[in-house]
Amino acid sequence: MNAPPVRGVFASPPFVRYFLGQSFSYVGDGLRTIALPLLVFHLTGSALSTGGAFIAEIVPFALLAVVGGSFADRVDRRAMMIACDALRCLAMIALAILFATHHLTVALVYAGLATISACAAFFMGGQSSSLPSLVGKENTTLAMSALVGAESTSNLIAPALGGMLFTVFGPLPALMANAATYLASQISLSGVPALGPEKPGRPPTLRELIADVRLGFRTLFGDAGMRAQALAALSLNTLGFGGYAILIPFLKRDFAATDAQVGIFFSMSAAGAVIGSVLAGRINRRWPFGKMLAIAYAIDAVIFTPILVAPNIWVAASFWMLASAASTFEVSQILGWRLRVIPEALVGRTFGAVRLFVLLGIAPGVLGFGWIADHVSPYAAMCASALGFVLIAGIAIASPAIRNEAR
Repeated sequence: MNAPPVRGVFASPPFVRYFLGQSFSYVGDGLRTIALPLLVFHLTGSALSTGGAFIAEIVPFALLAVVGGSFADRVDRRAMMIACDALRCLAMIALAILFATHHLTVALVYAGLATISACAAFFMGGQSSSLPSLVGKENTTLAMSALVGAESTSNLIAPALGGMLFTVFGPLPALMANAATYLASQISLSGVPALGPEKPGRPPTLRELIADVRLGFRTLFGDAGMRAQALAALSLNTLGFGGYAILIPFLKRDFAATDAQVGIFFSMSAAGAVIGSVLAGRINRRWPFGKMLAIAYAIDAVIFTPILVAPNIWVAASFWMLASAASTFEVSQILGWRLRVIPEALVGRTFGAVRLFVLLGIAPGVLGFGWIADHVSPYAAMCASALGFVLIAGIAIASPAIRNEAR
């Protein structure tokens, strides 16, 4: 059921409660994002092993995104999202107990991250599908920008806090705080009205699941604009996440950064993401979508490369922050555009197909750039990431299917 238009998404009380629930989860995610990779790096000293933490998060999420989307189009989304947060809370408690009792290993960190990632695949399937029910299709970009802004604001605070907590107390406070935020999210979501579908049913059978996956990919590749954007995102994710995965070794080895400085760097990146999400909400539908996206790609590519010649960590952080703003602007606009053009009954399945496709390149990128960082240098890996990013962004800008998109 599509909600009637509202004057601003925060004029909808159900969305406000929903927004609070998501914000609690985002705070925990920000703490986990800095604490667990730092923990793996301290345990191994390896860029490749640190990148393995990102793979443990991304691969299960990508593979199960289509399943989560199929479930989201069929079952009670609110109940599914609450269950996912409950499982993520338990996983973080288990990691905290293992660490406190000196039984935590890198393999168990990977296993915990994989569990959290699998839950996130279902949770995000419910999130994207529920927005039209909450605020109406006309407001999906505004709602998505608000959620991205909440995530970015949380990441603005959480990584710096997590870095300082890690330096002073170790990772245990961050792990416990992460578990508490997932509990708070469950409580908040329990106060939100039904998130759809209009007539929730049973989970899909295996045959239905296979049919749903095919339908999601058929919807994705049957639309020229969506197909071109997905191909661009696949390539940019390979390069961008490859660079992101070796960021901690890059900062520590090339700038001699402390754990606290790494946390501040991540927070500055999140500050850029906040700016990008705010701009995405303000510029929503004022300019033709394709031209606006092409300009964002160009800006993102240009401002990323100065990181390679930055004289100190704070100059590098400033340019990384600007690149993060451009990237978040792109993501907010693309997500809102997809919610406008995909039939509401197919949102979960199509978003699942898109997530799987665009995330496929992340694991090869993380492994490839991690190998370069370990066997050549983190700086060489970051150079390859930045220069490749410029090349792919240029190809995306030249694509008529992206540049001329006006829906």
